[in-house]
Amino acid sequence: MPDQYSLEDRPDRVALAALWDQALDSLGRQLSSTSMDKFVRTLTPDSLDNGVAILVAPGQFVYEWVKDKFQEVIEEELSRAAGKPVRVEVRMKVHERTRAVAPPVTVSETPASNGTSLESTGFIPSHRQRFESFVVGTANRLAFAGATAVADSPGGRFNPLFIYSQSGLGKTHLLHAIANRLLATQPRLGVAYMTGQMFTEEYVSAVQNNRVDQFRRKVRSAQVWLLDDVQLLMGRDKTQEELFHAFNHLHSLGRQIVVCSDRPPRDLLNTHERLRSRMEMGLVIDIQMPDTETRAAILLKRAEQEGFLMEPGVAMAAAEQVSGSVRNLEGALNRIMALQSVDRAPLTPEYVREICAAYCRDAGPSRPGFSHILKAVAEHHKVSEQEIMGTSRKANIAHARHVAVFITREILADSWKHIGALFGNKDHTTMMHGYRKIREMMDRDRQLSSSIKGLMRDLYPES
Repeated sequence: MPDQYSLEDRPDRVALAALWDQALDSLGRQLSSTSMDKFVRTLTPDSLDNGVAILVAPGQFVYEWVKDKFQEVIEEELSRAAGKPVRVEVRMKVHERTRAVAPPVTVSETPASNGTSLESTGFIPSHRQRFESFVVGTANRLAFAGATAVADSPGGRFNPLFIYSQSGLGKTHLLHAIANRLLATQPRLGVAYMTGQMFTEEYVSAVQNNRVDQFRRKVRSAQVWLLDDVQLLMGRDKTQEELFHAFNHLHSLGRQIVVCSDRPPRDLLNTHERLRSRMEMGLVIDIQMPDTETRAAILLKRAEQEGFLMEPGVAMAAAEQVSGSVRNLEGALNRIMALQSVDRAPLTPEYVREICAAYCRDAGPSRPGFSHILKAVAEHHKVSEQEIMGTSRKANIAHARHVAVFITREILADSWKHIGALFGNKDHTTMMHGYRKIREMMDRDRQLSSSIKGLMRDLYPES
């Protein structure tokens, strides 16, 4: 039954609510029922003014998830319903925040000796790896939101929390950040940190020395358990069995579990199905490679921590040049600081590009730059680079431009705003449209899909 509106409702809110109802019908045909029920339908239409629609999310996690996953398609459907462009702003509901309280633990569940501090578990988190020092961008904002939610309310909605990514993108940083936040807010909460390798080695040693009960008490006494590099347990049947029972014990008592891996649970081969299913029963989030703006922000933050003065333009030049993980960026920064301290040359974008070019050669093949992508697409489609960068609507040129946008987004993983700037300061919605059009065409046309994927492979140098 459609919502009923009273005469006391503001006209703009009534108008937006009507558009929102139309958009929901269309979105329901595009998105899964889970996405609609857990995220999209929880949004509240608030106001519509000068083509800007304000939608309010009930909490931080929904806010972050909608902005990252659904804002573009919502914007598109609202614009279609209105018959004119509508820009969407998602805001978080403001409410009185209550202090997070750990789940109650009865005497029968936890011995008195388990009311321990972080230090007594033998784990001291890195003072540098805090939420405040974590640079948040489009590639990691959901993982950051999940981790902060866990730190503020351990044992709450996101239990277990499973974070996965390639090496060097911030998983361990978030684990230490959770521990640091808990140390500050709930210092007597028992927090344990282990890697998959540590768990295996300690369990094997306990079996060999008849100390399995002692090992189990140590693991199962934690009120927050942080398990890093769980993929290292693949193929270890007995160790996985022990992990499964420890997992069940902690989860049944409402204890918070956070697991990190270099792959999602479904890709943990040679892992017991029941253990994989336990890891998937909470919230599973990935961290992608950071875009250029985030990479530049990471460099600026690391430089600030080292007391090294770096201008934003210099950081952007380095971020555009250096590919790979955050560790690669940190290695490049160390190289820049070392060489600059020796030759005392002015720290300019050109100087930094020279250093980073050498660093990339040392590190192995790097991803192609925008100029290489543009040149390859132009040659493949037999149009000029100037035509791709221009505004011509001729079918062959527009198609080549859309292909260039698609490949740029796939390879560089940059924000739409930055990609629009690369293409001559074009509007981000134009870039989104071109990308989406090529993706839809590739879904229907296998030959086109094969051609574009081959072009992308050819852009990388032979390793």
